[in-house]
Amino acid sequence: MTDLRVFCQVARRSSFVGAATELGISPAYVTKRIANLEKALGTTLFHRTTRRVLISDAGETAYAWARKVLDAAEELNQGVAGASILPKGPLRISTSLRLGRNHLAPILADIGQRYPELEVWLEVMDRRVDVLGEGFDIDVRVGEVHEPHLIAHHVAQSARVLCAAPAYLARRGHPKTLADLTGHDCLMYRERHQTFGVWRLQGPNGPESVKVTGAMGSNQSDIVHQWALAGLGIIPLSSWDVAGLLREGVLERVLPQYHQSADVWAVTAARLDQSAKLRICTQLLISQLQSGPYALDTSVV
Repeated sequence: MTDLRVFCQVARRSSFVGAATELGISPAYVTKRIANLEKALGTTLFHRTTRRVLISDAGETAYAWARKVLDAAEELNQGVAGASILPKGPLRISTSLRLGRNHLAPILADIGQRYPELEVWLEVMDRRVDVLGEGFDIDVRVGEVHEPHLIAHHVAQSARVLCAAPAYLARRGHPKTLADLTGHDCLMYRERHQTFGVWRLQGPNGPESVKVTGAMGSNQSDIVHQWALAGLGIIPLSSWDVAGLLREGVLERVLPQYHQSADVWAVTAARLDQSAKLRICTQLLISQLQSGPYALDTSVV
């Protein structure tokens, strides 16, 4: 169990020294424990260089099993101690910028107050994370979950819809067909899992793709969102992010017969029944994202 805990900490931090600091032990002891575990398993768990520690393919498989064992041990401790034991310990969550700031952050503040022994870390980034390799407990993401080793918990049915400010449409006109987008200013944004410059949408004739261009682009969703509000171009935005703006007329739908499927999921590497901490926090996140003051508004299709 000690070797597994040390191994998981190295995998999360991608550093022997970082893991040693986190655990309050010496780097030499960490090296010894990992060497013992590699010998016992008969495989290399990490590829070491002078600058980086990278988990191997076998290490990723071992990490998934190690988490299961450690989560099961935690579940056993909590089950024996009684149902009154509250969730505690580190909880690392990742999500996209606008989803994290506008929805998860206030929900996690409530969870942190409810369970003060939790150590909550929220990391927001506009890219798809490696849940296992980067050591996250929960990834709240938009879009399909393709990784076979991850478990997806459905949060909300949603879609991305094409939007633009009334000022832009008054100046440039409304595109009538998907092909018309090639002659418009499209705000370029590298979404977490989308191919840059190609918009894939569902329409009356099924799935279609269009190659778009534009003079303005960024890897930050907040920036392109503000550019859209300023009337600088057309952009696909999540329905939960623009429902209020569309109702108020701040933004308008473009080609409303088209959309991108973009359901919201809470993704974990371990099953919820293996960890009371993971189960309680995941279920709270899902319930709060579905209802309450910071719930996702999915009324726009």
